[in-house]
Amino acid sequence: MPPESQYKFLRQAPRDGLSTVDIPSRWDRLHIDPWLFLFLLLNALLGLTALYSASAQDVAMVSKQAMSFAIGFVVMITIAQISPKVYQSFSPILYLFSMLALIAVIFVGETRLGAQRWIDIPGIGSVQPSEFMKIGMPMMIAWFLSRKTLPPSIPQIIYSLILIVIPFLVIAKQPDLGTSALVLASGIFVLFLSGLPWWMIGGAAALAGVFIPIAWQFLLHDYQKQRVLTLFDPQADALGSGWNIIQSKTAIGSGGITGKGYLEGTQSHLHFLPEGHTDFIIAAYSEEFGLVGVFILLLLYFAIIIRTLTISLNSFHNYGRLLAGGLGLSFFVYVFVNAGMVSGILPVTGIPLPFMSYGGTAIITLMATFGIVMSIHTHR
Repeated sequence: MPPESQYKFLRQAPRDGLSTVDIPSRWDRLHIDPWLFLFLLLNALLGLTALYSASAQDVAMVSKQAMSFAIGFVVMITIAQISPKVYQSFSPILYLFSMLALIAVIFVGETRLGAQRWIDIPGIGSVQPSEFMKIGMPMMIAWFLSRKTLPPSIPQIIYSLILIVIPFLVIAKQPDLGTSALVLASGIFVLFLSGLPWWMIGGAAALAGVFIPIAWQFLLHDYQKQRVLTLFDPQADALGSGWNIIQSKTAIGSGGITGKGYLEGTQSHLHFLPEGHTDFIIAAYSEEFGLVGVFILLLLYFAIIIRTLTISLNSFHNYGRLLAGGLGLSFFVYVFVNAGMVSGILPVTGIPLPFMSYGGTAIITLMATFGIVMSIHTHR
């Protein structure tokens, strides 16, 4: 089977200049995708509702989060006005800037709680360069692969892997295994969507299986190993490393089908559930809204991901197709890793739940990525 026939993703996407839409809609002229905008708005409102309860009705915290959403929507709409060709030209610059910033962290970075991840900029505050790489990585790989015919050749794949692995190792060194895994996934997804043959994907999976014992022995820190061990037996240290996941699973299970009711959660309000407004907010949400509420939330996430992938398939150029698809699948990883962490099927990594966990930087960064997706969709 020839490589070009292995991926419907590449064959079904319309070619450049063959658009059947002659007159742009009002939304297209505003460079906004109404469905994606609606899903993001609903997710923001749901997130603020959950945060108000999980933060013990802290109005100041909710107001600050609402301000972050407002800034994020402005950033998204502003970014959507710029043509994807500008982002395509800017991609290697952003990647290089992010890479230099990551290297600067090694020499002048701030150390907090044993991790060196931040740079203090006078007049601005602390900046975490790995956040820039979350966007810079998929943009760079999409730019690199879109310059030539797809599927990529073996040398292109090798060069792409080098571009992916170097930032991954630098971020993991900080140490920040969660963010490094997200950056790695964002690059790998773009490479996957470019049309890799299945034999190569299977070989990479086998190689990863061989690499895991080596990483365990030589790369993981003691606290990271402890998180993995706690995943398999949280009761071994129920009052220590296993406390978070035990309380999280208790909160999720106590919610039942319909939940205890809004503002009626006990695990978070009585402070049994740690970080109930950040990493473990879905546990606090599940306790109050139950299985029905979690299903609605996951359905909303699913709608965002499907809409993003649909925009990717309908893109008229390889760069937009690869970038939008990579960003959509990266968003899926955010949701999957946090939900898996809270429910006890993945180790605790500290990755927030998109648009639900408290934190302005993550919201604005994600909104910026969806602004790029809208730009790809509305600039034809």
